[in-house]
Amino acid sequence: MDEKVDPTRRPPPPGDAREPGPAQAEPLARKTQPEIPAPAVSPPPEKEGPPEPRRRRSFVGFLIGLIVIGGLGYYGYRVFFAPAPATHTHGQRAGGAPQSVGVATIGTGDIKIIYGGLGTVTPLATITVRTQINGILMEVPFKEGQYVKKGDLLAQIDDRPYKLAKAQYEGQLAHDQGLLQQAQTDLVRYQTLVAQNSIAKQQAEDQVYIVKQYQGSVQTDQAQIDTQTLNIAYCHITAPVTGRVGLRLVDPGNYVQTSDTTGIAVVTQLQPISVIFSLPEDDIPDVMAQMKSATALTATVYDRANVHELGTGDVTVLDNQIDTTTGMVKFRAEFPNADESLFPNQFVNVQVLARTLKGVVTAPVPAIQRGAPGTFVYLVNADNTVSVRKLTLGPTEGNMVQVLSGLKQGDRVVTDGTDRLTDGAKVFVPGAQSTAAPEGAAGHHHHHQRNPE
Repeated sequence: MDEKVDPTRRPPPPGDAREPGPAQAEPLARKTQPEIPAPAVSPPPEKEGPPEPRRRRSFVGFLIGLIVIGGLGYYGYRVFFAPAPATHTHGQRAGGAPQSVGVATIGTGDIKIIYGGLGTVTPLATITVRTQINGILMEVPFKEGQYVKKGDLLAQIDDRPYKLAKAQYEGQLAHDQGLLQQAQTDLVRYQTLVAQNSIAKQQAEDQVYIVKQYQGSVQTDQAQIDTQTLNIAYCHITAPVTGRVGLRLVDPGNYVQTSDTTGIAVVTQLQPISVIFSLPEDDIPDVMAQMKSATALTATVYDRANVHELGTGDVTVLDNQIDTTTGMVKFRAEFPNADESLFPNQFVNVQVLARTLKGVVTAPVPAIQRGAPGTFVYLVNADNTVSVRKLTLGPTEGNMVQVLSGLKQGDRVVTDGTDRLTDGAKVFVPGAQSTAAPEGAAGHHHHHQRNPE
């Protein structure tokens, strides 16, 4: 048999003619086996494709290309299509065109100091009509919602039992009056006999007390008659005030008693009517000073949306303490309410006119700007350029604000087109220049009217 050749066996070095024996071959193979690497086995062939670094370079190049194309497109748009930016060179926009603006001329006028608060319409009198006598309710002549005057009949209770009781006490009075007259006659007679020493003095003295007893009986009878007269009057229930009657609370035929809590009807006084409202405690000094003066403190009420005016009245009462939980103080104002526009428990907005500043310098609110310089306006100069002018402002009324410092009468200020202005910009006022604040600029409140000098 042919001898198998070990592929891992290294051939002997040249010059060594000795052939290792079987005993030497095995140790040699063990010694040299870890040092001889195994023949490389080729992996199975894979599909050919682009290397990974090449893919990354292609993707990065694609992104760079997109960025370059986008930049070129934006540059072309800015150069050929976009409008030129507003840059100022010596107060003008690019191309030399001045900014078109709206202008108002500063003047003088009146500014009203007004404090606002929330209020509730509260009647001066709300009366639940209850019976003061027990009996059958015979008649309820009013109609629900009817406007009644003071003294009008509202209900009639059966008064016959009380009339009968009155007649009985009248009879008792007549009886006791007869006894009294008899006792008085006997007293005169006894006093004459005592003077003649015809009877004992004690009998005349006793008669004096008998007369007093009958006098007491007569007074009691008269009081009983008066009581029944009053009960009869209670059976005839009339309106205690002039006002409107609400819904009927009891129907005729029911037995009513003085212990009933629901009553027969509710009468509410509507003319005049009051509004109870609250103001912050910080407003009390101005309001108190006006209330102490000879001029009445005027209050105007508006509806819930604070749009429609409902009436004008006078502040009459100031509460005696401040609510510590809210820091508010309550006031009451009375209103004639001739048109009944104010309804009980209605929620309203109240405007209190504390005082009026007469003939002060005023500026339109749209002209006022606020920014880094503070509160300022763009003042239009004689050469139709604008300059920033800082202001100190006072109270505001509607569309006008008081200017304490910074402007004078006759100055022109920009009211429209201020968004692209800077200090020194050239402006153009289209049409005739305004000599007063524009009508209705920024929505002048309907209840605040400016009174020019």
